Amino acid sequence: MTFKKPQTLQSIAEIIGAKMIGEADFPVLGTNEIHMVKNGEIVFVNHPKYYDKALNSDATIILIDKEVACPEGKALLISEDPFRDFNKINTHFTRIYNFTEELHDLEMGEGTFVHSSVVIGNEVKIGKNCHIFPNVVIGDRTVIGDNVIIQSGTVLGGDAFYYRKLNGNFDRLISVGNVVIENNVEIGNNCTIDRGVTDSTIIGEGSILDNLIQIGHDTIIGKRCLIASQTGIAGCCIIEDEVTVWGQVGMASGNRVGKGAVLLGKTGVNKDLEGGKTYFGQLAEEFREYLRKEVILKNLK
Repeated sequence: MTFKKPQTLQSIAEIIGAKMIGEADFPVLGTNEIHMVKNGEIVFVNHPKYYDKALNSDATIILIDKEVACPEGKALLISEDPFRDFNKINTHFTRIYNFTEELHDLEMGEGTFVHSSVVIGNEVKIGKNCHIFPNVVIGDRTVIGDNVIIQSGTVLGGDAFYYRKLNGNFDRLISVGNVVIENNVEIGNNCTIDRGVTDSTIIGEGSILDNLIQIGHDTIIGKRCLIASQTGIAGCCIIEDEVTVWGQVGMASGNRVGKGAVLLGKTGVNKDLEGGKTYFGQLAEEFREYLRKEVILKNLK
């Protein structure tokens, strides 16, 4: 999330009541998760296992639960509960409406048809010549390009599935990102596309999604991808351009699929996959290698 205007280390420390290590006027431009964080942004870390990763990331402000040596050119915010205070910062700068207030601030292009049963959140932008079918839900801050079709029952911009266990219960990391649907995209019936936690979940130009597809938070689908029914893609994945994903594929979080890859039905993806190849299997492997193993196993009988 990028703040509407730059903040300082001191102003952020005052919001969350944290100790700061660094100059009071050290610039703070926004917040982000570790996999997407950029220069000028805050990242949080609350486990020693991930201290080095956070301290050596592109983040220039680290919200951390222990005072440690501060890397040169960076600043620290020391908090007893970085998870809680990351939420506090995000919700301070991004108001959460959850359809409780009809403020709208809707922008809609020429030639767009939106059925009367569609529910639209606040600060939504919809481009030209779109067709939004009945019972679609469009969450706050969603951006939809031109010539987009969204069929019935689809939800854009639901909360990210991102929790920690605290005192025997689950505590949510609040989602302040959005969903971006680029031009010439078609989304089928009853799909669910979660908004980013601090950034955007993106469906690239010209991509086609079948019915009953789940796309997790902060995932980026490239251009001209084809995704079949009952596919589930977890958060923070990157699907490069012109990838084909057949039915019931499941993808674990944080993985990348290269340009032009084909994932055959029921493939399970738990690692990065190179582009230009066809994959199959419970743990994805090249289809030709899978077939070779099947032949070997049959010959052992």
